[in-house]
Amino acid sequence: MIIPPHLRRVVRMLTPYKARLGLAFVGMILTATTEPTLSAMMKLLLDKGFVSKPTFSLWMVPLFVIGIFALRGVSTFMTTYMMTWVSTRLLSELRQQAFNRILDVPLGFYVTTSVGRVINSLMFEVEQIIDMLKNVLTSMIRDSLTVIGLLSYLFWLNWRLTLITLVLIPVIGVVVRLTGKRLRKLTQNYLTINAQLTQVIEETTRANQVIKIFGGHQYEKKRFEERADRQRSYSMRMASTFAATVPITQVITAFAVSIVIVIALHQSSQGQATVGDFVSFITAMLMLLTPLKHIAEVNGPLQRGLAASEVVFGLIDAPVERTNGKPLLGRASGQLDFVDVSFSYPGQSQTALSHINLSVRPGETVAFVGMSGGGKSTLVNLVPNFYSVTGGEIRLDGEPIEQITLESLRAQIAMVSQSVVLFDDTVAANIAYGDAHPDRARVEAAARAAHLNDVIAGLPDGLETTIGDNGSRLSGGQRQRLAIARAIYKDAPILILDEATSALDTESERAVQAALDELMRGRTTLVIAHRLSTIEHADRIVVLVGGHIVETGSHAELLEKNEVYANLYHLQFAKETA
Repeated sequence: MIIPPHLRRVVRMLTPYKARLGLAFVGMILTATTEPTLSAMMKLLLDKGFVSKPTFSLWMVPLFVIGIFALRGVSTFMTTYMMTWVSTRLLSELRQQAFNRILDVPLGFYVTTSVGRVINSLMFEVEQIIDMLKNVLTSMIRDSLTVIGLLSYLFWLNWRLTLITLVLIPVIGVVVRLTGKRLRKLTQNYLTINAQLTQVIEETTRANQVIKIFGGHQYEKKRFEERADRQRSYSMRMASTFAATVPITQVITAFAVSIVIVIALHQSSQGQATVGDFVSFITAMLMLLTPLKHIAEVNGPLQRGLAASEVVFGLIDAPVERTNGKPLLGRASGQLDFVDVSFSYPGQSQTALSHINLSVRPGETVAFVGMSGGGKSTLVNLVPNFYSVTGGEIRLDGEPIEQITLESLRAQIAMVSQSVVLFDDTVAANIAYGDAHPDRARVEAAARAAHLNDVIAGLPDGLETTIGDNGSRLSGGQRQRLAIARAIYKDAPILILDEATSALDTESERAVQAALDELMRGRTTLVIAHRLSTIEHADRIVVLVGGHIVETGSHAELLEKNEVYANLYHLQFAKETA
């Protein structure tokens, strides 16, 4: 029998739990042993108890029956408990491995993998693997042992009739094999549809405001209904394929039982078998049906688990960000050099950046402007090495960033984006995010510097107030100021600001801009700005068009040149005064 590689991998993960699995195995053996014992008792009762005067104490019968079922109960409980203990541990381990991997994958991973697919793998598909494991181990061990025990007893009792019974096993094997391939394919399609359904739910909850304002209710209802119907369709196909194995197996069994009864009656008429032999044989044979049925039914969860394991282990084995490089010693000065940098996004032939040459001095503020799609965000995203350059190199203090560990490189950078990301935690925890040992005084100082004091004073628990999913209990401007406080707390030598004041009203913008000016002092600051009025005091302004640097200079110098920047500035100024 060829064991699929993913199943072998799951089995290898069970090694640390072999002691508990051993106890479960002992329980399975004890349970399997009780099966032929009950059948043997029927023979003894009929031949020695009913036909002739009993040669044993009648009180031994209830004691024996109670003892057998007590032993069976203890062994079944031990098996179930130990298997559940191991399976839940393995479930947590698989989820932890998958979760750890999604923290380490590069940003490009989410270009080809949806959030719904990731959530589905972590929550649903991992459980399919565990269901497979529990069903396969329990059925293939306990039920197989039961089958072996009952068949051994049947051979001892009447080997001729047992040979007829053995016809069941290969026929059932053929049925399982025929349905297995179809179940595997259907399960793979089912998992894909399930991930798409999860994605619809995730997007709908995240984009609730957009749906309401743009009237997307019917569209989303239809999208959900279509995927739910497709999921139901695959569920029905899987159920029908799986359910067909049971009646087919039962019909085959009925043929075998019918033949056995006829032959047993013939043997009894010839004096070759007693009533006890016949009843005991039929009892054992009928008892054989249940474990055989379980073995046949294991094909469903097995195929579902194998299909799910391909997805889950594919996630666990996804390529991670680089782990090479040497750590930086101490705090960087903040010198950044872009040396002939070119970049294309994975899977795209078009160049996003082409031959960028730029030096940023420590403590200098450089603003990047240009039309959308010019490469501003792409360029600053290369500094934390979210993506690796496809040509040239970026240097920090003269050291190529590809030769610096990502952890120490990113420790030198703080970032505030217009797309604010906050966590469903307290205000204090969001400000000190990433610090294993937060400094309360620094948290309070960062909040003051970001002009959050008035906001915090109005919250029920102050800094310890939980802000909800992505800061849903705060206004847009308050969320932006909280993100700025987080950057102030980190106190990194390099600061990246991507429209950091875009969500603020005029009054708040003045207050936070003053805090940003204080924060930017002495730090290398890269600013992406669409409102050119916010970067007039930058040391240098770099104009990007189509991934190329077309102009560089101060605000006054670029206005005097009266080229791309001047046109952008005058166009924007005209709109603001209109």
